[in-house]
Amino acid sequence: MIVPLLEISDEALRFVGAALAIGIGGFGPGLAIGNLVGKAMEALGRNPEAQPVIQTNMILGVAFAEAIAIYALVVAIMIGFVF
Repeated sequence: MIVPLLEISDEALRFVGAALAIGIGGFGPGLAIGNLVGKAMEALGRNPEAQPVIQTNMILGVAFAEAIAIYALVVAIMIGFVF
C-alpha cells in the first residue's frame, strides 16, 4: 500500500488561491501608484506652475489604481470564505 506524502485539502487550496489573488492583485496597483507618483514629481520639478492640474490628475489616477487593489481584496475574501 502506497501512502501519499502530502495530502492537500480543498480548504487549504482555497486559502492559497485567496493569497495568490490578493498578492498578484496588489502587485500591479502598487507598481502603478509608484510610477504615477514618481512621474508626477518629475513633472512638478520641471513645471511647478502646473501643480494644481498635475495634483488633480495624480490623485484621480491613484484612486483608480487603488480601486483595482480593492477589487482584488474582495475577490480574495470571496475565494477564502464564500466559495
